[in-house]
Amino acid sequence: MEDNVPLLVIVDAANVVGSVPDGWWRDRRGAAERLRDRLAADGVPGRAGPVEVVLVVEGAARGVESVPGVRVESAPGSGDDHMVELVARAAGDRAVLVVTADRELRRRVTELGAEVAGPRTVRPGCVPAPVGGRGGAPAGVVGARRI
Repeated sequence: MEDNVPLLVIVDAANVVGSVPDGWWRDRRGAAERLRDRLAADGVPGRAGPVEVVLVVEGAARGVESVPGVRVESAPGSGDDHMVELVARAAGDRAVLVVTADRELRRRVTELGAEVAGPRTVRPGCVPAPVGGRGGAPAGVVGARRI
């Protein structure tokens, strides 16, 4: 692993956006754009040195554009599978941090050598996910994982 290569930070947009019940389900694309803009402005708090931020979107959020400081990748299928693929491509070449609360995704990427962190890493105000839940989605919101 090279020391001068920036940390690769892969952000699970669906999971991070879904961690705060702020009405994101009414405009999933807009919620992903707000997260992208926050990442571009604030980066990854607490991480010293250069980072490369990749925001992975899926579902209704596909098509969100990249901005300086944040590369947006629209997953062609499963966002989780796409993030695992990104980690696998970077494995051994650079340090990788995946931001998600998704337990299964965390397991898959740590097996490939990535570090993991929860949504609070990049989104203040996140509420802890209920046991077996997917963040702060309000009761009755179906398919809260997809944005």
